[in-house]
Amino acid sequence: MELGITPENYGFGMQKKIELLAPAGSFESLNAAIQAGADAVYFGASHLNMRAKSIHSFQLDDLHEIASLCRSHQVRTYLTLNTVMYDHDMNLIRTVLERVKEEGIDAVIATDFAVLELCRQMQIPLHISTQANVSNVETVQFFSSFSDVIVLARELTLTQTAHITREIVRRDIRGISGDLMRIEIFVHGALCMAISGKCYLSLHEQNASANRGACTQNCRRPYLVTDLETGNELLVDNEYIMSPKDLCTIHILDEIIDAGVQVLKIEGRGKSAEYVYTVTQCYREALQAIAEGTYTPEKIEVWMQRLRTVYNRGFWEGYYLGRHLGEWTREPGSIATEKKVYIARGSNYFSKIGVAEFEMESGTLKKGDALLLIGRDLGAEKLQLEDLYVNGELAAEAKRGDKITFAFGRKVHKNDKLYKLVSDKHA
Repeated sequence: MELGITPENYGFGMQKKIELLAPAGSFESLNAAIQAGADAVYFGASHLNMRAKSIHSFQLDDLHEIASLCRSHQVRTYLTLNTVMYDHDMNLIRTVLERVKEEGIDAVIATDFAVLELCRQMQIPLHISTQANVSNVETVQFFSSFSDVIVLARELTLTQTAHITREIVRRDIRGISGDLMRIEIFVHGALCMAISGKCYLSLHEQNASANRGACTQNCRRPYLVTDLETGNELLVDNEYIMSPKDLCTIHILDEIIDAGVQVLKIEGRGKSAEYVYTVTQCYREALQAIAEGTYTPEKIEVWMQRLRTVYNRGFWEGYYLGRHLGEWTREPGSIATEKKVYIARGSNYFSKIGVAEFEMESGTLKKGDALLLIGRDLGAEKLQLEDLYVNGELAAEAKRGDKITFAFGRKVHKNDKLYKLVSDKHA
């Protein structure tokens, strides 16, 4: 996996370095991605990104900490500036890009030509977003004068993707850095019914443009389809007729690598830290298994079970295998097999003996319960409660108002959150 990219090994198997790119919508998710083995993370700052409405984005002042943290773990950083840009955005764009260059952010992900041109002028590495809907090698050739990485349109098949990667080698298409252009695709997460996410539903209905990061997810709602002439209702087998299942490719990851893809992108900047951790870790393990020749159906099933425990609307492999129609979800929200129930907040950490203290604020806790810790510096971490100490004494159960302690090898901060993991009977 560590060999350099050359025309001889560009498009074939695990001879090249595959980059696993994880989402980060918060410091909790950022640390979770790092802990789970991400090679790079992508995130937004300010409101000029496609998740500006759905999450509390990082601010420009956070870039220094993000860059420093990721640099210390040898994780690359990519800032998304991928919305449609208007004239009144130009000053903010320049301000953002100046901070990007100042803090040493590794690349910007963008579509708008104003951002592309400014990145070229300022010599900032650039990745072309999937919103550009790049679907052929001629467009790759065109964007090579601006960038080094292109996120292909989500609607392409692996056959089409492989043709593009092979043509990059045959034509010797090199990006602005002088290296061969790299191809990136989404491998896991939410999908949109629109072409590469370029949807106008919420703009038409609520004057909230999805292409400006303000999607109201109209497609995730149930609709009644009625014949306006007769008044008859159309019988459909799924009321969520515009809401696709989530993308999952862990069972075809070897085929994706064989197609010459070099960057594997996980969707989810609006998702929780445990989602980022679980998904990133599963795909990291799958990549390692492929490299070692131990990628088996049995392992794939275990990964699938773990992926089902976190947020999902059901899974399918997208259009990569040539499907003409998508698969649509039957539920408006997640069908994860696990859910987290908030129970306690961090109150102290005894570093000399490695013991964490939490104050119970809700529910009950018993020995043997599965726990999830989420914190700004912790990221997300699961553990099984072997011994439960309540108010300093070994006990069978803790309730609201109690202080609980247990051994934990990493520092816990005040306000870190503790959850109990329970099976979701409705999943």
